[in-house]
Amino acid sequence: MPDLDLTIDRVRLDALRHGAVVVKTPPAVFRVTGSGALTCLQGLLTSDLLAPGDGALLYGAMLTPKGAIVTDAWVFRRADAVTLVMPCEGRAAALEIFGRTLPPRLARAVDLTGEVEVAWLLGDRGFQVLAKSGIGAPEGAGRIHEVGAGGDAVTVALAPETAPFAACLVGPTQALEPLVTRLVTAGARPGDEGDHQAARILAGWPALGAEIDERTLPQEVRYDEIGGVSYTKGCYTGQETVARLHFRGHTNRELRGLWWRGDEPELANGNGSRTVLSGEREIGSVRSRLTVDGRAIGLAVIRREVDPGAVVIAGGKRATVVALPFRGDELDA
Repeated sequence: MPDLDLTIDRVRLDALRHGAVVVKTPPAVFRVTGSGALTCLQGLLTSDLLAPGDGALLYGAMLTPKGAIVTDAWVFRRADAVTLVMPCEGRAAALEIFGRTLPPRLARAVDLTGEVEVAWLLGDRGFQVLAKSGIGAPEGAGRIHEVGAGGDAVTVALAPETAPFAACLVGPTQALEPLVTRLVTAGARPGDEGDHQAARILAGWPALGAEIDERTLPQEVRYDEIGGVSYTKGCYTGQETVARLHFRGHTNRELRGLWWRGDEPELANGNGSRTVLSGEREIGSVRSRLTVDGRAIGLAVIRREVDPGAVVIAGGKRATVVALPFRGDELDA
């Protein structure tokens, strides 16, 4: 079976596509402070933290020296601190990297996991709901601002266009809860982790532990398209592999979408397999799948030479390879 096999109803799908949904999650959160915080993180992350200036929201990853993704992270840059929000699966690795690489006199990472939560505002009407709530919004996409002060401050961020969410709010639970209530009052539907995962599948966005494993290189999972890597910044861990692949080569596998028609029967040798086959040849694996009323879409890492439009056997059924992000009508009846 896929690493994530999710089924939702059409009401939830319509809310994600044409409405607004708010989901609270407790991810791993780190705050890095100190005179050298920005410089140190610039040498650890694939994205360029310096160019956008203070008040920026960025997406990137920390890599192994050989260029494989250790963990991805959303990065909130403020004048006095940098906050990183990442999957809980990446927390231990991040702690190890910070402990090994951050000079204590220049930068210090504080683990805020369990103290700080995130509210993700999903859906096409997310921005309108945020505006209606009166919470306040940053000046533009990829920017952040603060609501409140001191220990009850909440960071509000507007996502870049490619992101699987419209906006997010990061702060202590006691300060975040009233703002979530305001979003619901303004028209957001309360959601759960299933909605969060469905939104990222629809956006063709990779996740640690599913599309991203211990061997995954950034370009294999759409980092060029989603703005997760810079080719103009200075050196960072793993850069040599990433740059060589970008300027002199290509990936052998890429993240693609899959579309299963609702009436496709499972083949006799399917057995719920994650394997993707082209003829008799194994070309990749299904990592995430979203099903609505018998129709399904999914994310798979497959050989790059298999173009969109190709018909393959994926998870034991015929499926069509499609470009990402999804158009939006693949799950329509």
